[in-house]
Order: sequence, then structure tokens, then C-alpha cells
Amino acid sequence: MSVVIASLCFATYALGGDVGGKVSFAGTPPKAARLQMGADAVCMKQHKEPAYSQDVIVNKNGTLKNVLIYVKDGLGGKTYEPPKEKVVFDQKGCMYSPHVLGIQVGQELEVVNDDPTLHNVHSLSKVNPQFNFGQPKQGMKFTRKFDKPETFKVKCEVHSWMNAYIGVFNHPFFAVTGDDGSFNLKNLPPGTYTIEAWHEKYGTQAAKVTVDAAGKKTVEFKFAAK
Repeated sequence: MSVVIASLCFATYALGGDVGGKVSFAGTPPKAARLQMGADAVCMKQHKEPAYSQDVIVNKNGTLKNVLIYVKDGLGGKTYEPPKEKVVFDQKGCMYSPHVLGIQVGQELEVVNDDPTLHNVHSLSKVNPQFNFGQPKQGMKFTRKFDKPETFKVKCEVHSWMNAYIGVFNHPFFAVTGDDGSFNLKNLPPGTYTIEAWHEKYGTQAAKVTVDAAGKKTVEFKFAAK
């Protein structure tokens, strides 16, 4: 009997709740700036149609893309092992892909040059050591890990229009909104948390949420045109 009770207790402790929702956009979306790639013929050839800035992308359903969602507070002193899977940060068509990404402390970031032209990858991190490397050949790769949480910009010194953002977290509870503006933070331990939404142009918003074991809570964020 005691063995069964111990097993049940462990199962209950292992259960976690999900926090999901979407990030909507209010107002008239700003007109995206066309990227001027004329300085590099290789970049121009890779785009049959004009390429545009990714700093504000409003989806067809009125939601906002590239919003970083994460647990800001509430995890206490819990520690989490980093995933063994690498996060790939690509340079394709002379643009960074993804434009916004999240990664865990200690997890490997693989930076890839998919273009047949020179790229430079310069992190503007302040808490973690900066890196600033050239990748002159297609297919070149290098990897990096981060020791501390922070969100920072990455830019290319060769192509001025290229920029992206990386969010580093000491836990796995983060997500980036995509083409439908939704997010889902899975298996949060029961507790009360501050969930924060970050956008490169519109700043941050926060919401409090209490998560029950195996439950699901919904959080909605809305950013407005300036």
C-alpha cells in the first residue's frame, strides 16, 4: 500500500498546467519598410519579390507576430536542465531566421550561413559575453552557449538591414508568437506567475496567472499602434 501511495504522490507532483493565449494588435498596422538590398547582388537575386522589415508584423487575424512570451516571476529557485537539442539561427536570403528566438541557459545555439555571400554575426549582449564573427562561405556554422538570462539584439555589420533578437532564459517556459499570434507555455508547476510579453517596438506587458496541476489558463495581450 505504501508503494502505491508514493507512486500517486509522485504522479501528482509531476503534473503541470498550461498557460496559453494570443497577442492581438489594435489600430492601423504601420507600413513595413522595404529592405534596400542593392548593395549586395547576391542578396537581391534571392528575392523574387521585395523583402520587408520584420520589426512589426500584424497577422491576417489581427494578431502580432514575433512577440516573446515568458515566465517573468514565480518559479523561485527552481533549476532546469538545458535541452540537448540545438536552436538553429539561420541566415537565409540575407535575413535572420527566426527574427525572434528563445533559448535556455546552457543550450547550444547553432548559427548557420545559408547564403553564398559574406555575413557577420554581432551580438549586442550586455550580460553575456558578446560574439562578433564573420561567415564568408555558404554552409559555415558556429555554436555558442549563454550563461545568464537576458534579451539582446543581433546585427550584421555587412548588411545594415539584418537584425534579430535572442531571449535567454534560465527555464523552459517561453515561446514566440507565429503566424496566428498564439502561444502556449506547457507544464508549468502549480503556482502563481507573472507572464510577460515582449515586443521589440512596443515594449512589454505583464499579467498575473495562477496555474493548477493539469489545468489550463488563458492569458490575452494586446499591443496598440503608436
